[in-house]
Amino acid sequence: MAGMVTWSLLRELAGFRAEKGCAISLCLNLDPSEVPTAGEAQTRMNSMLNAADKTDGSQGLAIFAAGLDNFWRTLPLPEPVRDSAKVGRDFYLAPLVPLVSRGDGTIVAVVGREQGQLYRLRAGRLEETAEHYDEQPGQHDQGGWSQSRYQRHIEKLVQEHLKGLAQELDRSKRQLQSPKVVLVCSEEMRSEFTDALSAEVRAALVGWAPARAQAGPAEILQAVTPVLEEAEARDEAEVIERWREEAGRNARAASGWEQTLEAASDARVELLLFQEGADRPAFRCPACGRAEVSEGSCPLDGTRLEPTDAGLDLAVHQTLAHGGAVWAIRRHQDLAPVEGIGALLRF
Repeated sequence: MAGMVTWSLLRELAGFRAEKGCAISLCLNLDPSEVPTAGEAQTRMNSMLNAADKTDGSQGLAIFAAGLDNFWRTLPLPEPVRDSAKVGRDFYLAPLVPLVSRGDGTIVAVVGREQGQLYRLRAGRLEETAEHYDEQPGQHDQGGWSQSRYQRHIEKLVQEHLKGLAQELDRSKRQLQSPKVVLVCSEEMRSEFTDALSAEVRAALVGWAPARAQAGPAEILQAVTPVLEEAEARDEAEVIERWREEAGRNARAASGWEQTLEAASDARVELLLFQEGADRPAFRCPACGRAEVSEGSCPLDGTRLEPTDAGLDLAVHQTLAHGGAVWAIRRHQDLAPVEGIGALLRF
């Protein structure tokens, strides 16, 4: 199943370094619009096809292998990637960064008059985390009640149900430390349920989407995907504006390859930013991993620097290894004047 690329996985891969042999990284494009048959994929990268046959619904495949170090990992990918093959001491991770959903961890609350479910988005799938059900009496239970009194009774029960679901959502938000919440409900239910939410949950609410009753996780995910994409676009605009302000004040921002590689190597990068397609040759210290734009010796230990054609991957490794985050900028061109790369810094 596609969609298994996560930040925790990338950090795990970034922490690997081959000690006995080589780290081999292979990426294969399986997009049917570009590679319509398995035979065509086989002619391009025959050794990967057996694994590709098992990746139902995937549009790409990544394999990370270091045989002498007893490491093998196959990753089906949710989006197409460029074909690539790299051999070194570390795994080649840069192509996978744009595939990690920034909506990962989002709580999706499905709200009905009697039933509600809470889901968490993880690795491209919705996983149910809680269910809240309060059965309402049917018309046959009205008995001797007047219509208006009976209707008020029903509405009170609905409000109590929504209040209970809102409390469950608040608990989940705090426990899971989720940054975003999306509602799935009718438009009428939307305002009523929003009123029952805590201020913290309302602040985390990024949007709403309708879905048919009894919709399953896959259909619900399809319904909320546009909401998540809009939220990501807003987040990207905010982070780019923050970078522009910091760079304009010569404050906590790096611009261009030299500043960014230096900051990443010094563990100063809070958030690495790059436009998709940005890359350049660079140099790496084989002893400590430090990245530089120019050849020579490592300024820390004097080791002769080794050349690489993947400077972006050096920046990604150094950022992830020191606890920073990475963002592939897709909607803005603000990084173009600084060679497509920059960073927000811790200090």
